[in-house]
Amino acid sequence: MKTLFAVLACCAGLILSGCSATPPSYTQNDVTKLAQTLTALGPEVDPAEATRAAQIAFSYSKQLATEYGVTTSPIIHNVRVNEGDKERGLCVHYAEDMQRRLNQEGFKTLQMHRAIALPKTPFNIDHSTAIISRRGDDMYAGVILDPWRNGGDLFWSPTQDDTRYNWRPRMEVLEELHPEEFAAARAAGLLPQL
Repeated sequence: MKTLFAVLACCAGLILSGCSATPPSYTQNDVTKLAQTLTALGPEVDPAEATRAAQIAFSYSKQLATEYGVTTSPIIHNVRVNEGDKERGLCVHYAEDMQRRLNQEGFKTLQMHRAIALPKTPFNIDHSTAIISRRGDDMYAGVILDPWRNGGDLFWSPTQDDTRYNWRPRMEVLEELHPEEFAAARAAGLLPQL
């Protein structure tokens, strides 16, 4: 009888553990390190804003992966999106949503950028990310916030330290890839003249 009870208790524990929320894959120490890096971007950066941005970057990365239904590696999830099995979850979606969410905070001392890295080899794909910097600085002086790279677990790094990708400003890359559309948009007054 005791053995039967023990087996039933173990089964119940396994079933209930499957229903529990997945703990975050980051710690307060991770948030603190990112906040310190953001604060160190310059003396004008408000430490409270840096801490808030770091908290959001980590928690929102996980939230996006859940909303996108990510259960596989980023590349496999991309295939599922491109085949129509999933609606969102490409790197560009993560970048758009992260930028939009952090912009909602109305930071006074931090600003968001978007970047694209074109493939280094024919076997790579292009990649998009959000970057946060001290207000007034360019993206190269900022910090990459890349939720896609690890499937919802935030990757972050100073832009210049990320040797995996050759990051460039998003609009610069898009203009290079679609020169006719950009020329037409400029002629129509939809984009600034260079």
